[in-house]
Amino acid sequence: MPVDQILLFVLFAAVFVFLVWGRFRYDLVAFSALIVAVVIGVVPKENAFDGFGHPATIIVAVVLVVSRGLVNSGAVGWLLKTFVDTSRGLSQHIAIMAGIGGVLSAFMNNVAALALLMPVELSASERNGRSPAISLMPLSFATILGGMITLIGTPPNIIIAAYREKNLGESFAMFDFAPVGIACSVVGIAFIATVGWRLIPVAADDKGPAADLRDAHGYIAELIVPQESESAGQQVADLDDAAEEAGVTVIGLIRRGVRLPGGARRETIEPGDVLVVDARADGIDEFVGAAGLELPGQDHLEEDAGSSDIAMMEVVVPSDARIAGRSAAAVGLARLHGVSVLGVSRQGKRFRQQVRRLTVRAGDVLLLVGPNEKLAEAAAWLGTLPLADRGLGVTQHGRAALAAGIFAGAVILAALNLVYLPIALAAVVALYVITDIVPLRQVYNEIEWPVVVLLGSMIPLGSALEASGGTATIAGAIVDLSAGLPSWAVLTVLMIVVMSLSDLLNNTATAVIGAPIAVDLAGRLDANPDPFLMTVAVAASCAFLTPIGHKNNTLILGPGGYGFGDYWRMGLPLEILIVAVSVPVILIVWPL
Repeated sequence: MPVDQILLFVLFAAVFVFLVWGRFRYDLVAFSALIVAVVIGVVPKENAFDGFGHPATIIVAVVLVVSRGLVNSGAVGWLLKTFVDTSRGLSQHIAIMAGIGGVLSAFMNNVAALALLMPVELSASERNGRSPAISLMPLSFATILGGMITLIGTPPNIIIAAYREKNLGESFAMFDFAPVGIACSVVGIAFIATVGWRLIPVAADDKGPAADLRDAHGYIAELIVPQESESAGQQVADLDDAAEEAGVTVIGLIRRGVRLPGGARRETIEPGDVLVVDARADGIDEFVGAAGLELPGQDHLEEDAGSSDIAMMEVVVPSDARIAGRSAAAVGLARLHGVSVLGVSRQGKRFRQQVRRLTVRAGDVLLLVGPNEKLAEAAAWLGTLPLADRGLGVTQHGRAALAAGIFAGAVILAALNLVYLPIALAAVVALYVITDIVPLRQVYNEIEWPVVVLLGSMIPLGSALEASGGTATIAGAIVDLSAGLPSWAVLTVLMIVVMSLSDLLNNTATAVIGAPIAVDLAGRLDANPDPFLMTVAVAASCAFLTPIGHKNNTLILGPGGYGFGDYWRMGLPLEILIVAVSVPVILIVWPL
């Protein structure tokens, strides 16, 4: 094996380890790997940044801006208002929400579709007194499935199409993915709505829906004891009655920046102390009034707005959020935006660090407090997604038809090969800005810069692996593994290998690695490369076993109160079902 191939395999193994470890963000890992590859000479310096101008990178950068335009115009709000009825039975409700999620994610980007529907689903769960865990995972899986239908629905499809254009001279068209994508989506959503949701552990849990909701939305928060507080002079245990009335548990006391041992139950409270509580958002507000306490930074907040204008907002942290891997103090949230992190919810776990200095993780739910008019802007700046019910109240302002028409026109032109897809989507963004459907400042906020960096870094690494013969080596191993097996079995082996990688790696990185392997494998078998590329596209998208394989699964981790091992219970049979459905459809539509 050549030295450069060995070095690349070692480098990819290191990337794999760091991505699975999760200690560092995936964009930092990928960019660092690219720099190392250039330094050791396995990626030519003149090709180091080719990935940042790659068509796949451009499309991924603009798709979310297009999604924002469809939301701002009221087009998506109209769809939700027309079809969502939270009074339906659970199976029917899951089927309809999953169906809407699948349709939206085919044309919007599946992460954006989930971000829009998750607040609606959380509100429906609370109104109906059921755990959000029962319906959030089906919604996440449905939006992942729907993204497989079109070229722009998910990054793996974009990457596969761009790779085909580079190596075979022609890209996949917008709806070339539709036959297998629709088949997988219809069968997958039917499974999710009838059987799948019943496999989620919480559905059989005996704690009941109310307890599940408390588990999903319980925050660890800190409340300040002011000079004139009626709680000063009392012992911590003396607050039990007021705490119980508000549904709050006092779990600790901080004095002069130091957390006192245990629960400090017999400690006499002094002015300036900080009480650490475990509570829901409404319980925190009630307890503050009953015990004469203050919110962190309340004096500062009241300088910016009257007390009646101070509000709270629940937000979930995606893996690429500005605050992911950092603390509220480190990002300067209060200093820059006048908003504070009041509490953190992390799958029911308790922690001893101060809330403002706690390192926030992807999947955490944060409770922000600040002037009402600043909360939405601060949440967007942090890169978090609000959990309030959005969408149903969106005002159309007469521009829903305009936004949908512009987008539909671009899709039609691209599908007819009259306009190059990246140019068509970029034109949509330009028209949305010109017509003020998307304000210019939102354009840069909506672009997923970490994904751009990931793609820009991984594409040169994937090209280097292919040039070194590394992908041919992997393809050879798959050929040896499936020697003597029929064609459908070879595709099945390839799908299982790529699908397993996608459950552990970012799906974008998996597609970058898998595309050249698919072409090499087809070459060794003297077969049409298209079914192999389609197999990689499907497999890279279908990450249902873990919360780290797809961003949608990470987004629901905190709000759903899931554990790492909860996903496979519905995800494993769904992946088996996808393999069983997709391989025959691929062979029919894209014969070897």
